[in-house]
Amino acid sequence: MAATYVTEAELRSALGIGNLYSSAVVEDACQAAENIVKGKLNFNRQVAIAHQNTGTTGTIYFEYPHTFYIGQTVNVENCGAHYNGNKTITAAGEYSISFTTSHISDAPKHDIIPYGSVYGDTYVDYETLDEVREASLMIAVDIWQARQASNAGGISPDFQPSPYRMGNTLMARVRGLLADHLAPGGQVG
Repeated sequence: MAATYVTEAELRSALGIGNLYSSAVVEDACQAAENIVKGKLNFNRQVAIAHQNTGTTGTIYFEYPHTFYIGQTVNVENCGAHYNGNKTITAAGEYSISFTTSHISDAPKHDIIPYGSVYGDTYVDYETLDEVREASLMIAVDIWQARQASNAGGISPDFQPSPYRMGNTLMARVRGLLADHLAPGGQVG
């Protein structure tokens, strides 16, 4: 899957590496940066902690109240083959949603480990926002440079040299660019 928040061509240009390295190696840094940034952005997402099945009705449970509504189509990920995909909500409680599944046998409520995700509509395309793209590029450059020269560390919060630039200051360096788009319920930095 090609990264869209920062492209291979953008990273090659920023680093001035031309065609010295294979596309796969450069794309890995781009995709890692995109994954890091996406994990911090405010998507209309809830963490799914458990599910159950009664007949052909699947129910997913959340730890916190959600904003999904009956008739809305959501995208379910990492909740099991019968639950994953686009689902139209048929019932909604404060901490749960239900929808039709392809699973036909009953399954009692049980935890989803690791947790799954349920995404509703998002009305912003983050890959078109300059600040998100710039933050992704900055992280991709840091990932690339840490990979190529691991002893060229960063600076820790107490201004001491750090041998590892992928530490806790990685997101701190771009948090200002992403501030308007950070997930309010997410772990930041």
